[in-house]
Amino acid sequence: MNDYLTIEHCEETLWLLPDKALYWPARRALLVADVHIGKAASYRALHQPVPRGTTEATLARLNTLLANHDCQLLVVLGDFLHARTGRAPATLARLQAWRQRHAELRIVLVRGNHDRHAGDPPAELGIEVVEEPWVLAPFALQHEPLAHPQYPVLAGHVHPVFVLQGRARQRLRLPCFLIDDKVSLLPAFGEFTGGWRVHPDSTSRVFLTGAERVWAL
Repeated sequence: MNDYLTIEHCEETLWLLPDKALYWPARRALLVADVHIGKAASYRALHQPVPRGTTEATLARLNTLLANHDCQLLVVLGDFLHARTGRAPATLARLQAWRQRHAELRIVLVRGNHDRHAGDPPAELGIEVVEEPWVLAPFALQHEPLAHPQYPVLAGHVHPVFVLQGRARQRLRLPCFLIDDKVSLLPAFGEFTGGWRVHPDSTSRVFLTGAERVWAL
């Protein structure tokens, strides 16, 4: 059984992956949003106790996804780096080693709000940086979840989660994909990210990620 969920959206076949990424077979493209490399280092620079190893974990997950899928293109829908204070030498060295491992991969970053504050990735990483929207027909690829006048949007930014209500007031917050004809949302890919609760309407489809699977709500 496949660990991904196949959906048809805007006449395109898309794979929703359990590790909070989207694979687009026709384009041989992997899409992720809100990676937030260096976020933990940024918090430590403010003398806040946060876990270590988040960058290594995020890059390891990307390695696995790229190994398991036929990818020519990696698209980051904004917020690749978290902040200028997260550009620690050790973090940048890990990024450089990761990039060398995937030297033939085309990487496009659709600049997000954190990217504008953190600065573009170092040139030696060979990452193309574009402003939103970046049109890859039939979609407009964006960071901000704003409708496009011509194309359906795939975006990030809000770190969507859905809350499942259980018995005895139990609640489970799970990252989710929110698929809509106008603006669709990808979950945050980064290790150290929060989430914004979505309240889908009748025109939207919600797909939850967790326990190494994706399932429709």
